[in-house]
Amino acid sequence: MHQRKSKKILIYFFLLILVGSINNNSINNLRLEKVKKINIFGLDENDQKILLDSLNNLDLKNIFFINKKSIQNIIENNSLVEDYNIIKKYPYSIDINIKKTNFIAKINKNGKFLLVGNNGKLSNNNNSGIELPYIFGNPEIEEVLELKKIIDQSNIDYSQIKSLYYFKSKRWDLELTTNIVIKLPEKIEKETLDKISIFLNNIKLENKEIVDARIKNQIIILDE
Repeated sequence: MHQRKSKKILIYFFLLILVGSINNNSINNLRLEKVKKINIFGLDENDQKILLDSLNNLDLKNIFFINKKSIQNIIENNSLVEDYNIIKKYPYSIDINIKKTNFIAKINKNGKFLLVGNNGKLSNNNNSGIELPYIFGNPEIEEVLELKKIIDQSNIDYSQIKSLYYFKSKRWDLELTTNIVIKLPEKIEKETLDKISIFLNNIKLENKEIVDARIKNQIIILDE
């Protein structure tokens, strides 16, 4: 009985060595090609080239052992990207589908005019043809995004806003394309903006008049 067990163990041992040898030889002889092509969708040609150049600087191994995190870091550091997904196309290409962010305002940071993206990132103002509200003051980008979110939820048409004025008290003024200025309370609510919208639609105001809505449940018209 003991001899049979010994023989079985010996057979398993030799089989293990044989299988291991076959696998090692197969792996050594296997030649996996490196990633040869990266396809980027969703960006303009020039922006696509800039991102592609950054990705090509990576030492991309074969598609099975690619360092996905290094690709993600480069994409997420691009100020134009709001969302994306990466698809491996075997045997040696990668598709990157990008949702480009929408720009919501212009701002001056350290003497440089920049575009504020809906993704919370700042981009160079390379497209001077974009009509966007200009931000006066120095708000945090999160505050800009929060203001835009509340305006979009209300009946105020964001496209009719010419300028956004931010004060150190964390209060906003809106200047419309009609040159009417709306003074908002520190705490901005959708209901307040809706009341302002109804008011503006039911009364004729002259250019450069001020609509003061800083006091709750009151709207006061002031001359500039």
